[in-house]
Amino acid sequence: MPNSILSPSEHTALIEFTRVLADESGAIIRRYFRSDYTVDSKTDETPVTIADRQAEERMRELICQQYPSHGILGEEYGHHQPDAPFQWVLDPIDGTKNFISHGYLFGTLIALVHEQKALLGAIHQPIVQDLLLGDGQTAWLNGKTVRVRDCARIEDAVLLTTDHYNVANFHDGPAFEEVAQRAAQYRTWGDCHGYYLVAVGGADVMTDPVMNFWDRAALVPIIEGAGGRITDWQGGDPLYGSGVIATGGTIHDELVQLLNP
Repeated sequence: MPNSILSPSEHTALIEFTRVLADESGAIIRRYFRSDYTVDSKTDETPVTIADRQAEERMRELICQQYPSHGILGEEYGHHQPDAPFQWVLDPIDGTKNFISHGYLFGTLIALVHEQKALLGAIHQPIVQDLLLGDGQTAWLNGKTVRVRDCARIEDAVLLTTDHYNVANFHDGPAFEEVAQRAAQYRTWGDCHGYYLVAVGGADVMTDPVMNFWDRAALVPIIEGAGGRITDWQGGDPLYGSGVIATGGTIHDELVQLLNP
């Protein structure tokens, strides 16, 4: 059984329902991809589109129909039943700037959290129609098990981040620069795509200096399910700390120490 909270049948049903959420939201996003629409700015000056809003609206509708006792936290519409033990955490388009720019390296993040523990997570890349699911013990890409790859040295690592220049605004910028220079490759393949690459064994380290809860909740059961490690920037709880570091595991502790001298 994947965990003591869900029975095997409940686990299977929730995995299948997560696939439905991904399929339904993905169909909406594909309809608007590379089309004409208005880009609005939210109060934090981040962009939002009709695709973000309609995709989240559809997922909320489905959750309320299938699991009316569950709560929801979404990037675009906030909380519904915030005191419910089970909470669905939704980011309809993680990487809206990529979506607006007609790039396809964005995704939908879906998580199920129970009393501050992320039970299930999904990264859905709707344009290439890749669905990466994790439950903390196993991770699957389109139904096939995936694992992180072995990397014993930072000098051999492919290091990723979302926004290079944002690191110094929240953490030790020079320390990050030193690590980036040591890595075999350093790329800004960011947002959820970077964590996808770590989980499937295409990269070794993904970092984000600051993240919202809806950005990170789905990542934890995926990275851990693929055999990797994920923490906050200081090596603590990845759900509630500052920033996120995800790795294949072997170099994780060393990396945390180097980034926090």
